[in-house]
Amino acid sequence: MKFSVSKDELIKPLNLVAGVVERRQTLPILSNVLLSLDGQNLSLTGTDLEVELVGRLGVTGAADGDITVPARKLVDICKSLPDGADIEFSVEDGRALVKAGRSRFTLSTLPASEFPTVEADVGDIELSLSQALVRSMIERTAFAMAQQDVRYYLNGMYVELASGRLRFVATDGHRLALCTGPDQVEVADTAVIVPRKGILELARLLDGEGSVSLVMGSNHVRAVTEQFTFTSKLVDGKFPDYERVLPKSPDKSVSGNRLELKQAFTRTAILSNEKYRGVRLSLTPGSLEITANNPEQEQAEESLAVGYSGDVLEVGFNVSYLLDVLGVLSGESIRMSLSDSANSALIEEGESASAESAEALYVVMPMRL
Repeated sequence: MKFSVSKDELIKPLNLVAGVVERRQTLPILSNVLLSLDGQNLSLTGTDLEVELVGRLGVTGAADGDITVPARKLVDICKSLPDGADIEFSVEDGRALVKAGRSRFTLSTLPASEFPTVEADVGDIELSLSQALVRSMIERTAFAMAQQDVRYYLNGMYVELASGRLRFVATDGHRLALCTGPDQVEVADTAVIVPRKGILELARLLDGEGSVSLVMGSNHVRAVTEQFTFTSKLVDGKFPDYERVLPKSPDKSVSGNRLELKQAFTRTAILSNEKYRGVRLSLTPGSLEITANNPEQEQAEESLAVGYSGDVLEVGFNVSYLLDVLGVLSGESIRMSLSDSANSALIEEGESASAESAEALYVVMPMRL
């Protein structure tokens, strides 16, 4: 096996593929990246048995073959080389040689036959979407995914195709993020739970202008672009009925400037309880007061002019959850719908979204203060 490639062309796909590889592995082969050369086409594969990423690029090839080499070391070698350097890669006597200018590195290898691969046929439900749309939908919902929750089905993203509509939903039991895509998708109804690592890796990959093909099956989901093929196992579990969580008939509505609210919450958060992060919202017609206290008897207060004409209301929230929502919304204004201090708040963009963009809704549970 032998090929030549410029550092600048190799570094991006290599970095992304190595990002899938866990640093601490029980199987030595899993800390390696698989290099496969077929003519002028080089593919790089990394996996942790849960997710697999295959990157593709064109090289000047001299001898086909495949081999696995330590992923992290190969990335570090490439990063340390000067920009524009040409890399020559070859395999001799079970060792990989990496040459660039006057630099020469010899790496250990493991046979490609030992490298685990994901099944080729993942499923039969396939749809083509804009990369920018899928990335945007992930970015607007991923923060609400649970981390290492015993309810394992919450440690991921619920991807639902129903009635020609694509929807991404994430919840950790305290807040819920829901994003509905504008595309009318013409495929059979289905729903899968993509694990947390899989969804975050997918968002990292989608930076192009083109389209991505999503293939869904009963055990795997696959995303294919011109440069990459990404496959993730699915979480085997039943996602909660999220529609029951959406407030049904909130009778109070608050509208305000997103940036002003975000800055006010950021300031009051400084003096909130470090463990519970609670802030009190006091609503009176035309005005919102935000108050935070902590065990040291310190207090922060903010007063804002908002669009509100309902009864006087006091309600408590975890300020981190509110800031997460305000951080992913992009509109100038937001609308918060409430009913009372014991029920969840529904937060959305103040202006109606354009037909081309995804529509996002957020539900935040209240706190007792």
